[in-house]
Amino acid sequence: MTGVSTMKIELTNVTKRYGSITALDDCTVTIPSGSVCGVLGTNGAGKTTLFHLLVGLTTVDDGSISIGGRQVTEGDVSVREHVGYLPERVGFPAELTAREILRTHASIRGIRDGAVVDQTLEMVELDYAADRRVRGFSNGMQGRLGLATAILSRPSVLILDEPTAGLDPTGVRRFYRIVERLVASTDATVLLATHDLANVERLCDRAVVLEGGQVILDAPVEALNSQSAPITTIHAIQPTAPLAAQAIIDELPSARIEDATEEVISICVQTDALVECINLIDDTLDPERYEIQHQDLEDAFVNLIESPKGEPA
Repeated sequence: MTGVSTMKIELTNVTKRYGSITALDDCTVTIPSGSVCGVLGTNGAGKTTLFHLLVGLTTVDDGSISIGGRQVTEGDVSVREHVGYLPERVGFPAELTAREILRTHASIRGIRDGAVVDQTLEMVELDYAADRRVRGFSNGMQGRLGLATAILSRPSVLILDEPTAGLDPTGVRRFYRIVERLVASTDATVLLATHDLANVERLCDRAVVLEGGQVILDAPVEALNSQSAPITTIHAIQPTAPLAAQAIIDELPSARIEDATEEVISICVQTDALVECINLIDDTLDPERYEIQHQDLEDAFVNLIESPKGEPA
């Protein structure tokens, strides 16, 4: 971005309302320049509204937003021209080819170097289909063409809103492989809204979690991971195992029963209490074996969302 040394994104006390609905409520977020940030939340949490504000499609009711030190306002192209945006739903004229679509976007953006179109098609693995009409494209190909339009100008900020929605597993894997290469070859600040938390864990160094229009986490991905707790699964053979498990919970308030049958008990416990819990199990039960399952990012996300005020469960 010309004249700006950093592409840090800052939201300060941002509120956005649509009539009686508050889509974002007093949100403050800081995304460091060069970060790859996963923007997470349940449907309706405010993710798309946040992106619309960042690209100037709408404006805040209260608060402020800046990208690279410049205030973002509705319709202002001085910031928008440095931002690549791929919305959740993207469509193209069916009779045009991929090359024609990118040439049109290049013309709109004032890109006169024709080689950029060919390079971008190659980057998103569509060079083999450059002159094929879009009406014959699969969902995955259309998604990659959408990504091509977003990165055509080599933006300093790239915003991807549910980019793999509706893709099959092969298409999802291919799309994120391309994004991973882009991340590795650029210092752009990237925002990714997705429900695919495995790829957030793999690609992102930061996470913003929204719930009900409020920010409940703005931190490194490791901080979201810390919301999780390992699960100790005890296989026992005596029919009184559930009663014994309740006795363990009574002794260890930080633990909770996930599941209990006559033969299997699952106890969720915070990492720092794991050894104490195992000792209590040994004293109370005669388990056949232990299985310790460390929760993944999806478990951590659900734990955070379902806990009061975003506090770890």
